[in-house]
Amino acid sequence: MLRLVQVGNALPFSYPVDPTSEFEPGMVAQLSLMGNNIVCGVSDGTAPIGIIDDVRTTAFFSPAIDEVTITPAVGHMVGGRLVSVTDVTVPLENPNIFLSSFVCNIPVYLRERNGVLIIPAGTELNHDIDGDGVPDAIETICSYSYQVPGVPGDDSTIGSGRVTVWFQRMIFATDKYEVGQRYPINANLFVSESGYITTR
Repeated sequence: MLRLVQVGNALPFSYPVDPTSEFEPGMVAQLSLMGNNIVCGVSDGTAPIGIIDDVRTTAFFSPAIDEVTITPAVGHMVGGRLVSVTDVTVPLENPNIFLSSFVCNIPVYLRERNGVLIIPAGTELNHDIDGDGVPDAIETICSYSYQVPGVPGDDSTIGSGRVTVWFQRMIFATDKYEVGQRYPINANLFVSESGYITTR
């Protein structure tokens, strides 16, 4: 998703598309050489030139930010802490999770295809459901990107063989950013190895 809020009077530029690249609007572009031709694809973070305003992908991805799950668990006391007796399985809201984007507030195992968390035995209980002052559940806060189900990919470059890139100063909104980062107001932004916006 890319929503242009303010772009001034300048127009975007059009480059020949890299036939090996997949991208969505809002990702960051980079030029490269293919044979004797200069082509445009997704940036690897080294030489970004602008924001892509075309789509060329087999599947669409969307972010899930700070998804909270609270799961009751049976605990026993170990070293003055209540910890879970057995592994706890927790379904997330979305399957088909992009594994490298997944971050969670506690150590868990992830079945990315099914969107299922496995909280291992020995995890400290950190939430009190019934309000009696004794933890009786495990709360997780997870962020990740997932493949949008039931939506096939698209290619808006197929007719022209070119990709549109916005490169001047502008204000825009996008959901193509690294979900494992925090974005305070006025933070400096960079480009990740996947062509997403990041604060690293």
